[in-house]
Amino acid sequence: MDIERIGGGAKGRSSGTAYGGLVWAVAVDPKSSPSMVDQTRGALARIDEILAKAGTNKSRILNATVYVSVMDKKDEMDVAWVEWAGDDPKGWAQRACVGTKLAPGHLVEIVVIAARET
Repeated sequence: MDIERIGGGAKGRSSGTAYGGLVWAVAVDPKSSPSMVDQTRGALARIDEILAKAGTNKSRILNATVYVSVMDKKDEMDVAWVEWAGDDPKGWAQRACVGTKLAPGHLVEIVVIAARET
């Protein structure tokens, strides 16, 4: 079984990887908006794109880890997350949020693992 890789914007790294029935994806806001809400929206939109390229979607996310550089702004990140996740609990991912230092200009980075239809 081959490993599928979805290119990203940085040399030496993939934005997504698929193997068998699983997909791994990582994203930041490509525009690096100064707003936590907007950066989260941008990163989630990018996650949607990566998952689609790998043949799946956000309703099949098993696990998500959200890294935020300013924990005092976690509530702002949650606004965008809840908006994106929707109202149906059957589609909600298991999620953790971790405070950490990120690359300059980035307030949020999101990593997900999703199932593909097999």
